Amino acid sequence: MSLRLDAKKAVIISLACIILLAVGLGILFYASTLGVVAPRAERNVVGVVRVEGPILSPLEAGRCINAISRAAANETVKAVVLAVDSPGGYADLIEQIYLDLLELKRRKPLVASVASALSGGYYIAVAADYIYVCPTSMVGNVGVIGVAPPSLVPSEWVLETGAYKATGFSKLLFPLNLSHALDSFVSAVAEGRGERLKLSAAQLKRGLIYLGSEAVAVGLADEVGSLQRAVRRAAQEAGLVEYEVVDLTQAGEGSAKSMGSYGRSTPEWRNLTLEALNELHPPPATYYLYLPPQSLAQRPPSAEAWAQGQAAAPSFGAGGRGLVLVDLSHGNRVSWWELDALIAELVKRNLTVRFASRWSEVKDALRDASALIVASPTTPYSTEECEAVEGFVNDGKLLLLFFDPAWEWVEVPALSWPINSLASRFGLYFAKGYLYSERENYGMYRNIYVREFVDSPLTRNLTSLVFFTATYIHCQDKGVAWTPEDTYSSEAEGAGRYPVIALVRGKGMVAAFGDLTFLKEPFCRLEDNHKLVLNIASAIAEMKAKAG
Repeated sequence: MSLRLDAKKAVIISLACIILLAVGLGILFYASTLGVVAPRAERNVVGVVRVEGPILSPLEAGRCINAISRAAANETVKAVVLAVDSPGGYADLIEQIYLDLLELKRRKPLVASVASALSGGYYIAVAADYIYVCPTSMVGNVGVIGVAPPSLVPSEWVLETGAYKATGFSKLLFPLNLSHALDSFVSAVAEGRGERLKLSAAQLKRGLIYLGSEAVAVGLADEVGSLQRAVRRAAQEAGLVEYEVVDLTQAGEGSAKSMGSYGRSTPEWRNLTLEALNELHPPPATYYLYLPPQSLAQRPPSAEAWAQGQAAAPSFGAGGRGLVLVDLSHGNRVSWWELDALIAELVKRNLTVRFASRWSEVKDALRDASALIVASPTTPYSTEECEAVEGFVNDGKLLLLFFDPAWEWVEVPALSWPINSLASRFGLYFAKGYLYSERENYGMYRNIYVREFVDSPLTRNLTSLVFFTATYIHCQDKGVAWTPEDTYSSEAEGAGRYPVIALVRGKGMVAAFGDLTFLKEPFCRLEDNHKLVLNIASAIAEMKAKAG
């Protein structure tokens, strides 16, 4: 009998051991899927949190945030190494990771090992106490990319409850919104790096990329060293002699890494474009993200598309005191939408504005016109066409030349050549590149102030203008509006006092402007921009009066 009982006990004990073993293995399997084995009191772990690739969706950010949470909650994890190889991403996702890392750093040593940390990738890295880099790691690119809100064409079927409910932001205030985001980024770098940082806020805002060894020299990183070196330092800071290294980032989410918002596929980082970003996050949107320069340019409509869009060239006004002709025959990237504020003022002065999409129409109408507007052409003017325009000016008429170096208004590789094919006939030449100011600007470095004026019909009663991605005009002594002396040219890479409005007087008059955006609503409402629009309209009206 006792033998039977002993046998039963043995079976029960065996079954209990099997069940306990199965439960233990289950716990270990579950824990391993989280990237960490089951905690044991005697175990010391240095955890590795990986931040890899662009962070453009909650899924990608979630991988990092979950790993950070595991590092904070697991008592066996004594220190953490942040392995960064990222160009950044969507602004609020980057900020979430950064803020979670700050919380983690309050509990445990945090050291960064950087393969590449650009823009938001560097924002994340500066949360660490100490940053290791490779000699040729790419580091820095502090800055913000913003995609402005679109204009709302309202519906009476779909109704919104406020002026900015649909767009979210004011177009006029959006550059200032971006400047606040940039200030937050710069403050995070200054706080994280402290006295080690040898760059000023102004230097950080330039968005330069530094190689690893250069980053160490300017205080963006601390030392050239490997991931293993970063692990050893993290262990030392935690007072560990013996320890294990565990990757805390979930291996099981590798497939999710390639998926963007709403399950859409995210392109590989180097193939990202603004169009792809707009698919993931419709404008308005803000990014702490480095993109290759060619990725930043959206593809503007072709000259043919513009021509098709202007096939039915509009006419405004009732044929009163004079005709203002707008040339569309040279692939001009301009429409009544851009010239709306100016057209309104011309119509108020009883002038007619006509858009001509073929050169034959332009040539025939020059006899009756008092002013010709040539803005953003994408094909050059022939010798015969230039001579016709010269004859127009010599008849006492007004030629208005507008050039804007932003991608919306030009066609690569032609750039400024089409406008210069005509402007050069009058001693004017639009420069390549754009102007910017790091000292004083409207929200961002490319929105420059213009505050020095020579008395002229165009600059009457002006004290301050804001130009948006403007260029300057080579014009000898013909300049009538100038930038401050600390304004930079992107092509010259030097500071100077640059003329952005020029005026040539003779039998007639030629006025040249290094910007087009200032004419548009709502940008024409900043500073004295609308006064400039009024002055242009008055100059056209006065020219007609003199000719009459």
